[in-house]
Amino acid sequence: MSSAEFERIGKRLFAEHLVGGNFGNISIRREDAGFLIKRTGAYLDVAGELVFVPFVGEVPKEASSEYRVHREVYTMSPSCRAIVHAHPPAAIAASLVLDEIIPEDSEGQMLCPVIPVVTGAPGSQEIADNVASVLVHSKLVMVRGHGSFAAGKTLDEAYLYTSLAEHSCRVLALKKGFS
Repeated sequence: MSSAEFERIGKRLFAEHLVGGNFGNISIRREDAGFLIKRTGAYLDVAGELVFVPFVGEVPKEASSEYRVHREVYTMSPSCRAIVHAHPPAAIAASLVLDEIIPEDSEGQMLCPVIPVVTGAPGSQEIADNVASVLVHSKLVMVRGHGSFAAGKTLDEAYLYTSLAEHSCRVLALKKGFS
C-alpha cells in the first residue's frame, strides 16, 4: 500500500467537500500486527510518508491524533481493512441535533438505514471505544459535532460510506426546506 492510494481517496474527499484543511485521516490494516495511518497535520490529498502504528506497543508521535479510534476498530473488528475519518458538514450538522440519522434517500436506506451518533472528545479513548463499539456491526458512525468514521474492506468502500453520510444528510436538510 502506497501513499498514492491514500492521496487518491484524499483527493476525492476534498473534491466532495467532506474534509477541509488538514482535517480527517485515513488508515489501512497491515498484516504485520498494525496499520498505516496519515501523519498528524498532513493533508489527505498529499499524504506523503505514512506512519506505521502497531496494535500493541508505543505509538509514533507522528501518527494522526485519532490513532486510538483506528487501533480500537481494527482490534475489535478483524474483518475491517480500512477506515476513513472525515468532517462532512451536513452530516456533522445532523449529528448535533439527532441521536441517530435515518436516511430517507434510496441509497442511504439500502446501504446504511441507520447512522448511529456517538459522543467523545477528539483523540480520546472515549471516542475510540464509542466508535469501535458501533463499527463492530455497522459500516458508518457519526461523532456528535466532530465527523464520520467509516469502515470497509477497502479504502474505496470506507470512502463510499463517508460520501453516503453527507449525501443522505443533505437530502434530509433539503427535504426539511421543502416542508
